[in-house]
Amino acid sequence: MFDIFNIDIASFARQLAIMAVPILIAITCHEVAHGYAAWRMGDPTAKLNGRLTLNPLRHIDLVGTIIVPLLLVLMKSPFLFGWAKPVPVNPRYFADPVRGMMLVSLAGPGSNFALALGFAALYHALFWLAAVLDGAGTGVLMPLVLMAKYGVLINLILGIFNLFPVPPLDGSKILAGFLPYRGAAFIYGLERYGLVLIILLLLTGVPQKILLPLVSAGMRFLGVTV
Repeated sequence: MFDIFNIDIASFARQLAIMAVPILIAITCHEVAHGYAAWRMGDPTAKLNGRLTLNPLRHIDLVGTIIVPLLLVLMKSPFLFGWAKPVPVNPRYFADPVRGMMLVSLAGPGSNFALALGFAALYHALFWLAAVLDGAGTGVLMPLVLMAKYGVLINLILGIFNLFPVPPLDGSKILAGFLPYRGAAFIYGLERYGLVLIILLLLTGVPQKILLPLVSAGMRFLGVTV
């Protein structure tokens, strides 16, 4: 249904030019939100490491942001997967480490949902402007409309996917915040196997079956055409 999940090689270069900006904005704001939430609760680690910045170069992970997604595209994978460089957080600074990590984890997807709203507003504003101009400037406006559309799509995907309660996704730490100590410790203990768990989860096809309907519903709710 969505090109981002199954991009053929021939169209990849054209789509990349439009998708690059919203992707970088999405992953950058996601990581900065984690770091900012931690800083507000007393953890200076991200700030001291220079990660409370909107410079995307500080958040790009060579393997997770570039190599893995490109390999998946070349393999014609039905699902794109990748990650940014995680912002360092030290829960020892929090009065309640488990609750603090829950709030830090909520900040990431929360930023993506906020960005989805912002890109949706831009999408509608550009359509309104195109109607006012009555066809003039279409060559400039249409790529911006597509960029805004991908901005909504990418942020909904990133926000919803990160809420899955599987380590090391944000949803696992949110779930841990509602569990007793032993349950939370078990969840955090699984993080060492995080990448393997994510790959196994994707191979089951479960995320696609849950994610795609939710993303479609979000796009319709925001009035953005699929």
